[in-house]
Amino acid sequence: MNSTQPDSSLVLLKVGGNDIDDAVFLAEFVEIAAQMHRQAPLVIVHGGGKEIGSLHERMGVDFEIVEGLRVTTYDSLRLVKMVLGGLVNNRLTRWLVNADVDALGVSGIDAGLVRVEPLRPGGQDIGFVGRVVEVRVDALQRWLAAGFLPVISPVSLGIDGHSYNVNADQVASGIAAAAGARRLVFISNVPGVLIDGALAPRLTIDEISQHIASGQIAGGMIPKVRSAVDAVHDGVAEAVITNLTGLRGGSGTAIVANGASGM
Repeated sequence: MNSTQPDSSLVLLKVGGNDIDDAVFLAEFVEIAAQMHRQAPLVIVHGGGKEIGSLHERMGVDFEIVEGLRVTTYDSLRLVKMVLGGLVNNRLTRWLVNADVDALGVSGIDAGLVRVEPLRPGGQDIGFVGRVVEVRVDALQRWLAAGFLPVISPVSLGIDGHSYNVNADQVASGIAAAAGARRLVFISNVPGVLIDGALAPRLTIDEISQHIASGQIAGGMIPKVRSAVDAVHDGVAEAVITNLTGLRGGSGTAIVANGASGM
């Protein structure tokens, strides 16, 4: 994965699609993001799963989920691009600009920012779903140096030249690692990783593997924790899973390397 000199001050926020169409959520998220942007370089990667699912239903396009990932046919990919690159990216960028933030709405395709290859979990063909293999950090750094806050849709460019749907958590992890980010925060609709119904403030990589195997971590949380693990493996100093309240208050689940003494 391409990288240049790490940016030890960079923070990357990944915001999910469950609440991104909610005006109350957006208002608070944008307020927090604007404050953070004034203090340090900031990048936002967004999802849009709920609205993608709704459009599939309205258009009569079936889909299934495999290991927390949406199987993406050609027809499905067209809808994914409509929601992520159109509705969601424009909405989030607009809200930030209206809050006097120089937000720049892009996708992984723009400037070849994120390049991917087909993802085949367990050898299964899940269509136009990609895995991050390269990030153009130089392009990202130019945007940041010009004072922009990049708002990134996870639709990315395949090494074969095709567009691919990529899990936003994985795009966030790939960009954070390649850019040498200080902190990667996954903002979910839950306060963090719940084990036996209680928030786990800290989990090691081995503990995550055990909880996935036992079923304590399941569904859409699996790609999220795996993306956090990948980021830590690749040198991101801190990966946190939290909700909007936790983002403001500094709580959530910190993912750490095995044997780490804490964050």
